[in-house]
Amino acid sequence: MKTLALIVPCFNEADVLAMFYEETSKVIDSLRDRYQTELVFVDDGSRDDTLRIIKDLASRNSAVKFISFSRNFGKEAAMLAGMEYAVKADYIGILDADLQHSPELIPEMLHFVDEEGYDVAAANREDREGESKLKSFLSESFYKVINRVSETKITESAQDFRIMKKNVVKAIISMPESIRFSKGIFSWVGFNVKWIGHTNRERAAGETKWSLTKLAKYAVDGILGFTTSPLRLSFIFAFLSAFIGAVAFIYGVIRNIINPLYAGFIPFILTGMFFIGFLLLLSIGIIGEYLARVYTESKDRPKYIVAQTNTQVVYSFSEDE
Repeated sequence: MKTLALIVPCFNEADVLAMFYEETSKVIDSLRDRYQTELVFVDDGSRDDTLRIIKDLASRNSAVKFISFSRNFGKEAAMLAGMEYAVKADYIGILDADLQHSPELIPEMLHFVDEEGYDVAAANREDREGESKLKSFLSESFYKVINRVSETKITESAQDFRIMKKNVVKAIISMPESIRFSKGIFSWVGFNVKWIGHTNRERAAGETKWSLTKLAKYAVDGILGFTTSPLRLSFIFAFLSAFIGAVAFIYGVIRNIINPLYAGFIPFILTGMFFIGFLLLLSIGIIGEYLARVYTESKDRPKYIVAQTNTQVVYSFSEDE
């Protein structure tokens, strides 16, 4: 019998876990004849009763595994920990605990990876109904920007909700970077992907953990992690500054020839100096962001620390496995 591991990152999801477990269990029961399934909950340092509820589920069902971090390391680390544990399974899935990712889609995803020859079956949002106009605009703008500046193309409205074959997960967890942007990594490793249109449901309970600040940081990590194009902006700024300086100089000379008493050239120079200073500082800031990432990666700290678990986090496999 083939094995399936479903990874569920959790951060303060106590309000919705019971509903999630009940709904997902129905789907798992429908697959029982073909797949031996594990639910792998990854508690990302929750401060509510999330871990207690997960432990209770694990005490009643041996197929429920949990990995609990020592603190909040972020969803990227939670997904990585789940994949490192679940890499031995034939198929590995990721879905959120808030029920915005519909468990009912799992059988269809399995059909494509198990019977149709796809390596990955992934969901992408068909619409942004229920999302604020500002958040929708920023999200759409992000995909346009990153796909313009990066060689790695990311499907617009792509979600983390997916089912993957073992070899895909091996490729993903073999990437060693500490600052991870999974949507980019999923695209970078390639493979044959089947995209399935998915309409996000409202959260079953609780509040979203993604503030605009967190989304902005996530976007910056994505852009800086998958393109070096911003570093080239310093060259563009240099030529732009030289052009503006030349125009200002010519304008000042001509204006003083026409009117020798004209004294407006000094404010113009000051404006140009401030503009050039802004461009220089911006260029230095961009370079600093990349250097900060080099510094972070060079420390080679663990991506997460496990405080409690009822299983063993596994990341060891041979090339011919």
